[in-house]
Amino acid sequence: LNRYREANDRLEQPQPRDDRVVFYGNSITDAWAKYFDSMFPGEPYVGRGISGQTTPQMLVRFRQDVLALAPAVVVILAGTNDIAGNTGRSTQAMIEDNLVSMVELASANGIRVVLSSVLPASDFPWRPGLDPGPKIVALNRWIRQYSAAKGVVYLDYHSAMADDELGLGPALSADGVHPNEAGYRVMAPLAQRAIAEALAGR
Repeated sequence: LNRYREANDRLEQPQPRDDRVVFYGNSITDAWAKYFDSMFPGEPYVGRGISGQTTPQMLVRFRQDVLALAPAVVVILAGTNDIAGNTGRSTQAMIEDNLVSMVELASANGIRVVLSSVLPASDFPWRPGLDPGPKIVALNRWIRQYSAAKGVVYLDYHSAMADDELGLGPALSADGVHPNEAGYRVMAPLAQRAIAEALAGR
């Protein structure tokens, strides 16, 4: 809860036409923020990722790190650490519940939502042997279906980044989980289009 407290206090409330966007997630979002100025020049995009976090941890800080910043759009990218078991065993139903809660909180506060697919991973270096690839595909299938049912924008990174083994190959990642700069450059235009779609749907 302290990670972004001071940064949030320094952040002014957006003007009506600012179209602030909060990118909300784990280490993948956390590491991406340093590229925002070059990949999204001039855009009022705010990174609020924390390395290692699972969806229940993200839900706990959603009010202060998303709602209080009054964005027009929130881009949620979460779930891979739940599958890795970072905070204990998580079923897909548990992940779904936390994502639904975040979407409902945002929607209740007039914030448009972009729900991102979980990025591909064929193994987790810090917890090997879990075979996460098919689990990620199954979660993404639900995210896509839920987004369609609720009128939420679905942002599909997985299809553009997965290799033949449902992983993130060496051209896009050094460890098979976290994108390198080339990986983020694949993600950036996909995110930009999804944000535009969300804004158009207001």
